[in-house]
Amino acid sequence: MNTSPATRALRPALLLAFTLLAGAAQAAPPTVQDTMAQRMVACAVCHGPAGRAGPDGYYPRIAGKPAGYLYHQLLNFRDGRRHYGLMTQMVDRLSDDYLREIAGYFAALEVPYPPPAPATAPPALIERGRQLVQHGDAARGLPACVQCHGAAMTGVAPNVPGLLGLPRDYLNGQLGAWKTGQRRALAPDCMAHVAQRLADADVAAVSGWLAAQPVPAEAKAVAQAPAGNTLACGSAPELGGAR
Repeated sequence: MNTSPATRALRPALLLAFTLLAGAAQAAPPTVQDTMAQRMVACAVCHGPAGRAGPDGYYPRIAGKPAGYLYHQLLNFRDGRRHYGLMTQMVDRLSDDYLREIAGYFAALEVPYPPPAPATAPPALIERGRQLVQHGDAARGLPACVQCHGAAMTGVAPNVPGLLGLPRDYLNGQLGAWKTGQRRALAPDCMAHVAQRLADADVAAVSGWLAAQPVPAEAKAVAQAPAGNTLACGSAPELGGAR
């Protein structure tokens, strides 16, 4: 078969290209280290690098949360007490031991918090939120948030999370889920008890005040529960409330 001079001139380049492609196809695949950090890369898609929080205000920070709290939330997604399809699909086949390992990995991460977003709600509503967080409302049977989450609102190890550093939309969504039963915990479910007594305006007030607060430099959960707590919490026995 006759070929043109141009085609004959291209033959060496084409041969070289095919040789290189064949060599690339036969090359060994890249090595991926089997570490927890590598396994947890999938979590960063929603929760941000190193679990810092997603950018849209709905995926919370998980870095540095108490290990027991993270473990119970993974169990709740797996066992149907929390409802979010993507999370359930990711953990529904994982063992208790592996969920503990995941929780321990994220609990040990120490990454800085961003500054809080400025409050946008009316000052009177923000002040109402502060009152509820710090003092509760005894007339309505509402305990103060600090009663369980610590005076600095950084949580109580190993099972009670801090509430600072979370976006307002996420806080609103979770308090709403507690109110409607879409989110549950081990009985006795103390958060359901509290959230169902909150009016919608209370939810907005609490979330608005919390989201506008800076996170203290020492943001780790404290080791001892606040004195005088009377709530019984099935997923947080360290609170010491009456059973």
